[in-house]
Amino acid sequence: MEAFLRDEHSQTLHLNEWEKRFSGLAAGFTMRGGGHSDPPYDSLNLGLHVGDDPVRVRQNRQVLASRLGFPFDAWTCGEQLHGTAVRRVTSTQRGAGRDLLDTAIPAADGLYTDEPGVLLISYYADCVPIYFLDPRSGAVGLAHAGWKGTVGRIAVVMLEELTKSFGTSPDQLLVAIGPAIRACCYEVDERVMERVRGITSGWEESVMPGNEGRYMLDLPQLNVQMLTDCGVLAEHISRSGYCTACRTDLFFSHRRDGGKTGRMASYIGWREEGAIKQG
Repeated sequence: MEAFLRDEHSQTLHLNEWEKRFSGLAAGFTMRGGGHSDPPYDSLNLGLHVGDDPVRVRQNRQVLASRLGFPFDAWTCGEQLHGTAVRRVTSTQRGAGRDLLDTAIPAADGLYTDEPGVLLISYYADCVPIYFLDPRSGAVGLAHAGWKGTVGRIAVVMLEELTKSFGTSPDQLLVAIGPAIRACCYEVDERVMERVRGITSGWEESVMPGNEGRYMLDLPQLNVQMLTDCGVLAEHISRSGYCTACRTDLFFSHRRDGGKTGRMASYIGWREEGAIKQG
């Protein structure tokens, strides 16, 4: 069953089960329509780093924040470097990266917070968006996991940081895997496979043979396997079935579009008036 519910009005995919259960929570993933950018960034491009007109990108960001019921001041993002650094976000960093690249939280492919009124954002055009929610503390987080972040175990780093900061128990943690390039479209070479082999138990389940000694890699499944190895319950992990490379109508794709394309966003945050309340 698809975990992300499509909303044509807001041009987002809502993490429906979480939003229904927790009053005041916004969590989901954007689609490519409903914005202001021109081709090849048409039209809800949310990345300032891809060559699009920055005025259009800021308009798109403002539109999304409004649709989600957040002031634009809440928009908070990190400098994504395909690494494994995870940063805690406080109210003093609220709005980081909202208008300019150089104001983003430095070197942060993972962000987490327990404070309401902070809308965490990260950007994608095939990489795996991973969402975290600790129902006990109300802490929420996002991890950006391309192949480098995945083999670097950024999902596990996030779990460790939540445990250290809030006493999060793996068997209570909720996790969701958003739309990403899937094994049907993600062919990798031996250089990548050298890092994949042995990264987690059952890693073979994430790999299928490709053409001429290459491999088809299921990055979402690899992240799921790492998290379950660390004690996250399989029934607490929700997954999207959308492939960003297959669905030209819904998503940007770096691989499909030859690198010149826009960016979707994952988002999660508590609205001020409804923070950390189970529905």
